[in-house]
Amino acid sequence: MIDTIIFFILAAIAVIMALSAISTKNLIHSSIFLLILLLMFSIIFIFLGLSFVGSIELLVYAGAVVMLIVFVLMLTGGKDVEE
Repeated sequence: MIDTIIFFILAAIAVIMALSAISTKNLIHSSIFLLILLLMFSIIFIFLGLSFVGSIELLVYAGAVVMLIVFVLMLTGGKDVEE
């Protein structure tokens, strides 16, 4: 019972972070929301017993891909999306 409640809380946080990542106009905030979303996915995988998949999700996607996005934004100077 408590496992189901924890899973739904983590899934709700993931959905909120996904909606925040696609709706915000600041690209740095969007990448931070993406990082939190990928961390939630990693925690969900580890919680479900898939520790290898969760650790790969954490290292590759949350670690490498989001940091690459942040470095690109820093080097190009992109701050906001203009309409």
